[in-house]
Amino acid sequence: MAMDFGIPARSPQGVRARLRDSKLLILVELAAVAAIFVADQPGLHLIWFSKTLYLLALGWASLLVRGMGWRDVGFRITRGWWFLAFFGLVAGILMEGLELFVTQPWLQQLTGQGPDLSALPDITGRPGQFALGLILVWTLAAFGEELVWRAWLLNRLADLIGRRWWGWAISLVAISVVFGLAHLYQGVTGVAENAVDGLLLGLVYFASGRNLWATIIAHGVTDSVDLTLMFTGHYPPC
Repeated sequence: MAMDFGIPARSPQGVRARLRDSKLLILVELAAVAAIFVADQPGLHLIWFSKTLYLLALGWASLLVRGMGWRDVGFRITRGWWFLAFFGLVAGILMEGLELFVTQPWLQQLTGQGPDLSALPDITGRPGQFALGLILVWTLAAFGEELVWRAWLLNRLADLIGRRWWGWAISLVAISVVFGLAHLYQGVTGVAENAVDGLLLGLVYFASGRNLWATIIAHGVTDSVDLTLMFTGHYPPC
């Protein structure tokens, strides 16, 4: 015989709905992100390989407990996929041109230094390293970082602030700044360049109807061009 103690049953759907609206959960997630950044600081070295992997796992867990998937935040193929691919390609080329001929020369003139690439392996004239670099560009950087920064963190901060235009604007600027700081090992010029790239990738995300494929392609194109210039010994170009 079933016993009823007057305690309402909580369905998994109900719990997930409450978690989707929970501001506390967002603050916990952001605290976990901050902890990963701290663990990655020089002197601690608690992060193996790349913090993007840890952030990606955290983002995936966040979606799972809320009954969501990556598709819900833009990782989906739509009917006009060819237009998104073309848009991402053009956006990536324009972003790279802006970096190489406008922002990077201006930042070098302002700071007196280019991006610090000393933490990266030297791939100049090394085809094997170049090929490995391209694999990492399209997996860890283009896919991994876009899933983390534009699909997950940009949306979660907007959830906290409010999904109105000003909430999205604040989230875009804040996440872009933190994205730049995630590249602190590249020095002040590298941080500024990546913050600008983060801002532009966020704008691509919005312009594509918050479809992640456009930003993935744009990100992959810019990093692939940079890597090719490194391989040929022409980066930074000035």
